Amino acid sequence: MDLAAAGFSRIWTIARNVFLEVVRDRILYIVGVFGIIMVMAIALLPEVAAGTENKLIIDTGLAAINLLCLFVVVFVGTGLINKEIEKKTVLVLISKPVSRLEFVLGKHLGLSLVMAVLITALITVMLSFLAISGVPFQLNLMLLAVLFMFLEMVLLIAAAMMFGVITSTVLATLMTLAIFAVGHETRNILELDRIAESESFRRIAEGLFLVLPDLERLNLKNEIANGFVAPPSGGGLLENAVYGLIYTALLLTVTVTVFERRQF
Repeated sequence: MDLAAAGFSRIWTIARNVFLEVVRDRILYIVGVFGIIMVMAIALLPEVAAGTENKLIIDTGLAAINLLCLFVVVFVGTGLINKEIEKKTVLVLISKPVSRLEFVLGKHLGLSLVMAVLITALITVMLSFLAISGVPFQLNLMLLAVLFMFLEMVLLIAAAMMFGVITSTVLATLMTLAIFAVGHETRNILELDRIAESESFRRIAEGLFLVLPDLERLNLKNEIANGFVAPPSGGGLLENAVYGLIYTALLLTVTVTVFERRQF
């Protein structure tokens, strides 16, 4: 029990350092940018979308939160471990009584906490603007949307860290963006597989569907904008949330395995 408590203490120390470093440098700027986006959306969309402006404002706000969080995940997450390797500071960290598993989990937890704070701040700003401008919304549905968005970001943090351990920061950034883009199209890839005539293409499509994360399972933005929640593709809400957590755990397992085999 003492060993478990000591391990968690080390993980928490690493997580806290990551959290303080990232929050201090970036969060206020991102919240400010999002505020500008919401002001522009509320001011301009009613002029070009008569009758559907409320839906578009909510859609724009949720999409902006998603993209701003993705920006942080990609440009911070890919360097969480790689930066330590390039600066050789990883030698100091792992020479202390800190295992590589604790190091990876601490980094992931730290950036996940940043995501929790950032998403909370952005949705608070968004709901404030919606209330002030008189745009109707359902609070429980909005909170459900950002909860699943948080699960998506937690998964992408794990992917960014994995790529950061395997390759350079630049390539890791591109690969994480590719995972985000393709992860939302895996269902379409499967549809192509069903209509394709080429056997080799079908095998490739099926392989991609099995390996790549199905991020549409964690995407509730369209349903929320339309004022209801139908279970996204792939199963019910609880099943999809568990899917996201399991996939995150698998990515972290790969990250730890590769990191433990690296020589510095």
